[in-house]
Amino acid sequence: MITTPSVDQTEGDLIDLMASCYADPLKHVLVSYPWGISNTLLEGRDGPDDWQREFLVELGKEVAERGFDGINAVDPIQFSTASGHGIGKSCLSAWIIIWIRDTRPNSMGTITANTAEQLRSKTFSELSKWHNMSITKHWFQLNAGSAGALNMYHKDHRATWGCSGQTCREENSEAFAGQHRDTSTSYYLFDEAGGIPDKIFEVREGGLTDGEPMTFDFGNPTRNSGRFHANMAGKFRNRFIKRFIDSRDVAITNKDYLDRMISDYGIDSDVVKTRVLGQFPSSSTHQFISSDDVDLAMDRELIPSEYNFAPTIIGVDPAWTGDDDFVIMLRQGNNSKLLGSYARNDNDVQMANLIAQFEDEHRADAVFIDGGFGTGIVSIGHTMGRIDWQIVWFSEKSLDQGCANKRAEMWEQMRLWIKQGGALEDDDIMRADLTGVELVPRLDGKKLLEIKEHMKDRGLASPNRADALAVTFAFPVASKKIKYNPHYQDQTQHEYDPML
Repeated sequence: MITTPSVDQTEGDLIDLMASCYADPLKHVLVSYPWGISNTLLEGRDGPDDWQREFLVELGKEVAERGFDGINAVDPIQFSTASGHGIGKSCLSAWIIIWIRDTRPNSMGTITANTAEQLRSKTFSELSKWHNMSITKHWFQLNAGSAGALNMYHKDHRATWGCSGQTCREENSEAFAGQHRDTSTSYYLFDEAGGIPDKIFEVREGGLTDGEPMTFDFGNPTRNSGRFHANMAGKFRNRFIKRFIDSRDVAITNKDYLDRMISDYGIDSDVVKTRVLGQFPSSSTHQFISSDDVDLAMDRELIPSEYNFAPTIIGVDPAWTGDDDFVIMLRQGNNSKLLGSYARNDNDVQMANLIAQFEDEHRADAVFIDGGFGTGIVSIGHTMGRIDWQIVWFSEKSLDQGCANKRAEMWEQMRLWIKQGGALEDDDIMRADLTGVELVPRLDGKKLLEIKEHMKDRGLASPNRADALAVTFAFPVASKKIKYNPHYQDQTQHEYDPML
């Protein structure tokens, strides 16, 4: 059994002990604090909870597998953990920070949380508690909010060995850049990661290119959008070691309270999923299209006979800004397909020709193009003889009395199409687009979706793929691909309308 070193242990022994914990964070936790010692905060406790032990063991294995030699950079170690409430993730965060500081000379870390108050009163408060119990506390100075400072540093190497707390405001994103440690460890720890802007996640990527880099994200899975969700269940999930922690499996949680939550709301409710089970909700509070519906649509596989009778419609969402994509989608009945996604291109002639090629290739019955930057493309299309191309203005009045504008109307039809049998390609970008858009509350109860600019303010990408698919629902379409049948007088094939 590992025991806490005696107080008369020499500094040399202590240094050797810390060195022996380089690839063993669990050992470091067990030897660094006064577990079970009377008259301490740890009286009656024998060490971490099972899930914390498992985390620390896995972290140690990742370190050992990479075998960083102090010269050649290794792949980042990246953990992302979603959980219910009250499981002890704050103290695990403190253990990780102190383990890195004790075992890696000249390591440097950046710590943030979703709010400045969370960073000060929870994250650094917990770090301060464990620092004060640590057998190496005399090596380091920790400032947990005095005079506004949130940092920790080695007393003899203040500028090169330690960590700092940073607010996660997007305008402060540069504070997360340039943290390089080619001979040591650069690390980032994000507390309540679900509320941290995507821009902050993006900037920290620049600090993961050399040395032995590490990232640790902890949060409650309350939203099906944003980078924390993408790291756990979306586009970037393969980069991370992911853990979903059920509060019921954690020793320190209040089981009676958890049972009441389940009894009050039901085991399948989003409240229980996020607060107890550590799972993302089926639908966030204002989320317009549920994640479950999107996942089901992406699992559907249709055969041609189930949709090839329906009109073929092409939807186009031109790029508005430099970081947007120019997207072309196709929908035929319950089937959909991404035809192309391109970087912003201001050459309207080139893009009009590309759309025309797709129109001919797929024998499209209609081409609908989002207005604004699409007006020039449509004009060129008309000069090419594509007189049926139509502009769709998202802001125009809706024919649906329950929708505030045309965009809400199209998205509502798309939402119903997804629920009632629409098939989507398995595409992480489309998944994020569809599930990221939220409703804007209105006094009149009409559906209104947040604009792209507001999504970007939340750290989300513009939902170009979803908007391109939504445009295919702009107007009723009759098929031009008529097969003569003498038994019917009306030979026009119409698309199934889910609103009827």
